[in-house]
Amino acid sequence: MNSIPHKKLVVLGSINADHILKLEHFPHPGQTLTGNDYQIAFGGKGANQAVAAGRSGANISFIACVGNDAIGDSVKMQLEKDNIDIHAIQSVNEQPTGVALIFVNALAENCIGICAGANASLTPSYVQQHKSLISEADALLLQLETPLESIIEAAKIANEANVTVILNPAPARELPEALLNLVDIITPNETETLSLTGKIVHNEKDADDAAQILHGKGIKTVVITMGARGVWLSQNGQGQLITGFKVQAIDTIAAGDTFNGAFITALLEGQTAQEAARFANAAAAIAVTRAGGQPSVPWRKEIDLFLEK
Repeated sequence: MNSIPHKKLVVLGSINADHILKLEHFPHPGQTLTGNDYQIAFGGKGANQAVAAGRSGANISFIACVGNDAIGDSVKMQLEKDNIDIHAIQSVNEQPTGVALIFVNALAENCIGICAGANASLTPSYVQQHKSLISEADALLLQLETPLESIIEAAKIANEANVTVILNPAPARELPEALLNLVDIITPNETETLSLTGKIVHNEKDADDAAQILHGKGIKTVVITMGARGVWLSQNGQGQLITGFKVQAIDTIAAGDTFNGAFITALLEGQTAQEAARFANAAAAIAVTRAGGQPSVPWRKEIDLFLEK
């Protein structure tokens, strides 16, 4: 795969400081559990996907907000090291950098609580300040941890400029047709697919049925991520399973984000959707063998070596 990026990616999304505690199982209401490992790592779905794209080799700019605090400053320094243009990241005086509190159980599953903090300051007017950055891109990657009206505003700008709009509809929620009508590629997991279509994905037929519903909303490419099984890739109504890689999972935090960043990077390098999905499956497979969010995201050389093996 060509590692010299030409096409331009813009990611718009969230930045959080992740506080991660590993437990044998998730606590019941009123229960206190003692964890066996605790760490603080940089996260947020927007930042995770930007890092995955940057480390995968994308030519990327990131539109986001952090607090005017030490964590925000540290995050921006780290993002630059991950090959990301951070000029469109604003430091906000009145809000702290976003926070995510994450429990990880013995099965490598996670549950997460989020305080938006500075992410709430990513307003439509701030998006408008970066209209030219979005309009001049080749693709815009979005998630749902920032204000919905701002996400719609960015998608409108991209749509009017014929920029490909990729939406990772996470965290799961119902979405207005006004947004879905602007999306070219959508990448829900099984939970998010249920929220968007009402379909529970047990198997490939369920995934295909759900994809057809999303195609009916005008979305040309549907990529339903199904964990270790891989992804259901459906283009213009024609679907197939792109199988995942078998690895020993330690922690699934940011696996989906890693997939998204790597997937769009490969597409922008001229790979077919099938090739891009396989590349992204490899990136996500590496990520789940490591602890944490951004610390688990692999670099390009690691992905290429994994695929060679």
